[in-house]
Amino acid sequence: MADRQFVDGEVVYPSEEVIAKARLKDWDAMARRAAEDLEGFWAQEAEELEWYRKWDKVLDDSGKPFYKWFTGAKVNIVHNCLDRYQKSWRRNKLALIWVGEPGDVRTYSYYALNREVNQFANILKAMGIQKGDRITIYMPRVPEIVIAMLACAKIGAVHSVVYGGFSVDALQGRIEDSQSRMVITADGGWMNGKIVRLKDTVDEALKRCPSVETVITVRRTGHEVRMEPGRDYWYHDLIGLPIATGKCPTEQLDAEDPLFILYTSGTTGTPKAILHTHGGYMVGIYTTLKYVFDIQDEDRWWCAADPGWITGHSYIVYGPLLNGATTFIYEGAPTYPYPDRWWALIEKYGITILYTAPTAIRGLMRFGESWPKRHDLSSLRLLGSVGEPINPEAWRWYYEVIGGGRCPIMDTWWQTETGMFMITPTPVVPLKPGSGTRPFFGQEAEIVDEDGNPVPDGEEGYLVLKRPWPAMMRTIYNDPDRYVDQYWSRFPGKYMTGDSAKRDRDGYFWIIGRVDDVIKVSGYRLGTAEIESALVSHPAIAEAAAIGLPHEVKGNAIHAYCILRTGYEPSEKLAEELRQHVREHMGPIARPEKIHFVDKLPKTRSGKIMRRVLKAQALGLDVGDTSTMED
Repeated sequence: MADRQFVDGEVVYPSEEVIAKARLKDWDAMARRAAEDLEGFWAQEAEELEWYRKWDKVLDDSGKPFYKWFTGAKVNIVHNCLDRYQKSWRRNKLALIWVGEPGDVRTYSYYALNREVNQFANILKAMGIQKGDRITIYMPRVPEIVIAMLACAKIGAVHSVVYGGFSVDALQGRIEDSQSRMVITADGGWMNGKIVRLKDTVDEALKRCPSVETVITVRRTGHEVRMEPGRDYWYHDLIGLPIATGKCPTEQLDAEDPLFILYTSGTTGTPKAILHTHGGYMVGIYTTLKYVFDIQDEDRWWCAADPGWITGHSYIVYGPLLNGATTFIYEGAPTYPYPDRWWALIEKYGITILYTAPTAIRGLMRFGESWPKRHDLSSLRLLGSVGEPINPEAWRWYYEVIGGGRCPIMDTWWQTETGMFMITPTPVVPLKPGSGTRPFFGQEAEIVDEDGNPVPDGEEGYLVLKRPWPAMMRTIYNDPDRYVDQYWSRFPGKYMTGDSAKRDRDGYFWIIGRVDDVIKVSGYRLGTAEIESALVSHPAIAEAAAIGLPHEVKGNAIHAYCILRTGYEPSEKLAEELRQHVREHMGPIARPEKIHFVDKLPKTRSGKIMRRVLKAQALGLDVGDTSTMED
């Protein structure tokens, strides 16, 4: 505690102990080196991993904005996550510690995890899955979701993980768009003491998905589910068969071969299928996790996200394994059965690094300091934040109460599209509560106005990125035109993040929020178009607009403005029916906080709903320029 220092309540400096332990002590020197020689920096990081064949070129920008990295190289991310450890001491190190919500525990060494991945990969091949085939994974937070992802990657299949909280419609749309041949699921999962019935959702979705030939189901909860003969197989039955035994060779892939697609909400139309590849993504997440969270051999790393989001892909599954770390996964809710569940787990398993979302921190703050203070949290040495800007009040509580004033908070800004941390500190960087600090090594971010001109420090504008990075998305799957239009056309030569931000005089970036029609609820991105479509699919609704308004716990809550069809009257009963309707169509995360019945919606003359006007009115702010408004 003595080493901690506040200056004007604004800057938190790392302690001498933190600096002494950090592998990277001179942030400025590394930043200078990466800025001066971008390709040299990334080539040196890539040299720490194993390649079947080295690259001809680090960065190929000849077809920009379709950048390629490590072209000509042969690699497979699974070789670097598992295969390369099998002849070293690390084969006996714990790769994964898993705790179920009811309290059951499973652990896997790197050797055991490799064995399980080989078995699952053999099963996939026996089922006719080939390189390039898409497989949808719709599972709870159980070890098999990690094993399934790695098994797909091992044989060159492309996984598309859909968050287990998504509804029938959301799942069906994503299966259909990816044309998946197989779905991997579970009978259910545990959350807040209740069973989430995943297999039932899959069965319903597959009524409209002719591309799916096979469903593999993991038994988790043991409740009865329907199994369709010829299509559905139990995982535990398959791994007992001769087809599962023996080693499965890891497919040697091109660095630019696809690894996964992951759907993220867009401003208009259907969710976007973000495509990531083996080589560049691997180097990006390996490097960022190594430096930002200073991963060391004795660490026990807990990223408390879900593998169904990019945070889970990069920093639960692939990043920790690439760094040879021990990763911890917990199945259930943070407050079940009591609000100290997380703190009890940290104490019991000696977690050294916790990486979670501001929503979770604010949710746990509500229960006060007495719950965490019942537990010894002294094993923690670093904390992290992801998903949305963290408000300073939550930052300080996290720092003081959970970290005991010892643990720097790595507040990371990045996206599904970026694949890796983009604006982030490392442990030796002085911190400002609420700021993600500065761009990662080799990156250059800028705040620009409507015309693409840089704005003065302290002014809000559009956040853009000016240099390519290895883990960047390669395209939108099957829609390259949309990729260019969405990310590269607004400010030519610069990547449009879709977030507004400002930079202070020290070069620290402060993310403000989305500038487009995407609402972040509890750190999850939901497209207004999807929410509005769900509302309008109800027979009572003629037209709808959805906005996000600040919420103490969720960050944002969905407020929907609805015009009723003739014959329907506003009522609280109808409002509740609409909330449930959206929940059924999109999942619990999308359930509106409030339904407002209105006679008209503010629109431009071209018919586009002006959601910013609704938001300004709701917050009692000036509605700004309405010159393009119809009425």
